[in-house]
This record gives sequence, C-alpha cells and structure tokens, in this order.
Amino acid sequence: MPCYVKSHSRGEYVFDRGWAEAYERVGGSYYPKLQVAVPFTPATGPRLLVRPGPQADAVRAALADGLVELCRQLGTSSVHVTFLPEAEWRFLATHGFLQRTDQQFHWENAGYSCFEDFLSALAARKRKAIRRERKAALEDGISVHWLTGSDLTEGVWDAFFDFYMDTGSRKWGRPYLTRAFYSLVGETMRDRILLVMAKRGGRWVAGAINFIGGDTLYGRHWGAVEQHPFLHFEVCYYQAIDFAIAHGLARVEAGAQGEHKLARGYLPVTTYSAHFIADLGLRRAVADYLTHERAYVAAAGAELAELAPFRKDLILGQA
Repeated sequence: MPCYVKSHSRGEYVFDRGWAEAYERVGGSYYPKLQVAVPFTPATGPRLLVRPGPQADAVRAALADGLVELCRQLGTSSVHVTFLPEAEWRFLATHGFLQRTDQQFHWENAGYSCFEDFLSALAARKRKAIRRERKAALEDGISVHWLTGSDLTEGVWDAFFDFYMDTGSRKWGRPYLTRAFYSLVGETMRDRILLVMAKRGGRWVAGAINFIGGDTLYGRHWGAVEQHPFLHFEVCYYQAIDFAIAHGLARVEAGAQGEHKLARGYLPVTTYSAHFIADLGLRRAVADYLTHERAYVAAAGAELAELAPFRKDLILGQA
C-alpha cells in the first residue's frame, strides 16, 4: 500500500481539517497521520496492490490489519485511504475503517464522433448555451492549443507555472507544487500529459494540465494570467471532451468538486474513502458524522442527476 506519514491535510481532496480541529480542541494531536493515496491526485484507483489469485483475500486482510498496526506502532492518530474503488472501501469497513463518500463530476463518452455529436445529446437550451460559451471564450483573439510530448518545452512549463502560482495564490493561499515538479513530469511522462493552452497576442495566457490514462483523461488544475469570460470552461472542460472524443477515450475525470460542471455534460459520480481513527472517542464522533454525510451525499447525487443536461428522450430510452 502506498502509505505516507503527513503533518498536514493539504493536497488530499478529502477534507478532514474539521476532525483535526475538533480533536485538538480536546487536547488530542491529530498530526502526524497516515495517508494512503496517490499524492495530490483525486483519481480513483486500487490502493490494496495485491496480485490476483487464491491468496488475494488473505493478503488484503494482512495489509488492512498491518496498516492498523503500523498506525499504533508509529503513534499516529489515524489512517486515511482515499479515492479507492468501492469494493476495497467495503472490504476495509470489515477491518474497522469508517466509510466516507463524496462526489465528482465525470464526462462519459457514449461513442460520440465529434463535439457536435455530443451536443446533439443535450437539451436544446443547454446545447445553445454551450455554443455561446465556446464562442465567447475565443473572442479577443484567443486561440487554444493541445501540447503533449515534445511540445512540452521548458518555456511552456515556465508559462504554465506562472498560471499555477497566480491561481493557487488567490484561491488556495499556499500553492504546493514547485517549478521543478513540472520539469520532472515533463521529462518522465511527457507522452501522458496534455496541456491545453490558450494564447493571445503571441503570449500564453491560460492553461490546464491533464494526464492521459488508458481509457480516461484526468483533468487536474488550471491557471490564467488574464481573465476572459468562459475561458475556464473552454480550456478545462470543453477541450477535454474534444480531446477524449478525438482519441477514443471513455471518460474525462475533471477533478474534485464543481457542480458547475453539470451543465457542461459532466455527471455526478460517487467517490470513496476509508478512515481508521485510533482514539475511540474521536472514532465515535466521526462515525456519527459520516452516517449523516453519506446520506446527504447520496441525496445530493440523486438530485443533481435529475438536473442532467441531456435530452429526456435519450435518458428515458436508456432507462
């Protein structure tokens, strides 16, 4: 299991700062804690890395029990396994881990041949709104470019890092990725990276970074040094859909949160995390909180799904 000792909760996208504050108010020390995740990446994938076979369940059980024992030996307050598949989430519940849910918004490729084909599946009002947004985003002489592989030069990374720092400083308060990070991933993963970059007047003005998986495009973060109406939607969401269709990808995962994605064809999807809390009092309080939170997440997801922008005749036909 990829496991890290952490002294903070930044970069996780499963928010437990309230738990930390509550524990610290009664004299506890929430940090350090153990985190099982892909750092900085809210993408679902296996966390119990076990070879298939007749011993797989026994090995998973050993990993789960070993993780709890590691928590005790290190004296950490808790263990947090985030963005794991539902089956692993249910399995860890049988080993004392509390169950948490949240939601993301994913776009699913229904075999579309082009972006207009996707738009034809939407209700007329939504279809017109997206066309207006895409047109407005490219006004003021803006052009959009897909950069991958050898296109990812140090000059491009310099520009993108400026976007990241500008947006991160305004929205998050403490950007945590360094300039060297982008050079490193550009060197080691360049064929798995898509930068969607916007240019105006010969200058890069905005961009979004995506990682290309086997069948999924993973949208991560974006930034801009100029503010233009709807440019965020174009660079982050519509261009990602265009790229996925052009390359036969099954879906786009557009990162954490964002109900505004719904109107752009991204539908709510449940995500899962599992949490072991060593202190019995804190465990009881968190368990009670999670019971209510799971009910809320389920109800909100059902309500949002009803607001999907797709044509009702298509939805009824699928049902």
